[in-house]
Amino acid sequence: MVEQINSKPLVSCIIIFFNAKKQNFFEEAIESIFAQTYENWELLLADDGSTDESTAIALQYAQQYPDKVRYVEHKGHQNRGMSATRNLGIRHAKGEYIAFLDADDLWLPHKLEQQVPILESHPEAAMLYGRTQFWFSWTENNPVNSWNSENGQDDLMTITSAKFDTLIRPTTQLLLFLQNKEIYPCTCSILIRRQVFKDIGGFEEDFRNAHEDMVFHSKVFLKAPVYVSSECWDKYRIHPDSYWRHADMQGKGVEIRRIGHLKYLTWLENYLSEKEIKVPEVWKALKKAQFPYRHPILYRLIRFIHQPKRYLIILATIFWHFLEKPIND
Repeated sequence: MVEQINSKPLVSCIIIFFNAKKQNFFEEAIESIFAQTYENWELLLADDGSTDESTAIALQYAQQYPDKVRYVEHKGHQNRGMSATRNLGIRHAKGEYIAFLDADDLWLPHKLEQQVPILESHPEAAMLYGRTQFWFSWTENNPVNSWNSENGQDDLMTITSAKFDTLIRPTTQLLLFLQNKEIYPCTCSILIRRQVFKDIGGFEEDFRNAHEDMVFHSKVFLKAPVYVSSECWDKYRIHPDSYWRHADMQGKGVEIRRIGHLKYLTWLENYLSEKEIKVPEVWKALKKAQFPYRHPILYRLIRFIHQPKRYLIILATIFWHFLEKPIND
């Protein structure tokens, strides 16, 4: 059993994985937790029914470091998706705080050392997160990932809020996400109190992949304050074998995102109704976000009309039509 070290709270670090033996990403993710300057942590390696070598890798770490690492899996080694596997890790967690890391991403060494004191000093905050580095340049000795080198795309930081280094009250972050799908926290960045899962429930298991994180975050944003930092504590590796990049390279990414976003909005509407949440600003933002899906033809027409250049094209077409039309005596 992991005990308190110098009265510092225990952090349960959860890595979910499924067939994660791609290059050395899985081992690098695990080692980035071992490299933490904050010492009082435990690691749960939650297996989503892997069929490759990653199960053996996880078991080896658990056997080698039994006081720090535990291996957990679904009954019968089932594959149940990301949400169910995060919940699996949460159920086995012993820490006061919980942090997530995907099997192909990295934490910077000072992540927990800097994050824990922030949450400790803001007891009203349910969770904390910062900005995340979209890590294109992970390829060794190559400033740009080789598969993406033709695009010349450099690393960049996510935009997670309109305000930073402050406590943000409920619904504010949800409203931002409804207005702009690019403003959201990466799961590998958050540190959250375990009590929050008891208060609002865990991840929604109907969401196996897309938007599973924002479904859970939305429940938090509706209920409790969150602290948003301008610091970067993690790297989100961009590589061709990731779920989203694989979908994009197959030409399915846009449609998967569209379907996932619509499913998320439908879930949010049902959740607001079920919990009898009647915040007018949230409902207004939700209806606006749903409009393109519910009225696609009208939405396209409105977008067409509201672009100034469109007026010139329409007027020029009409003028040309009459200019070319024969005049009958």
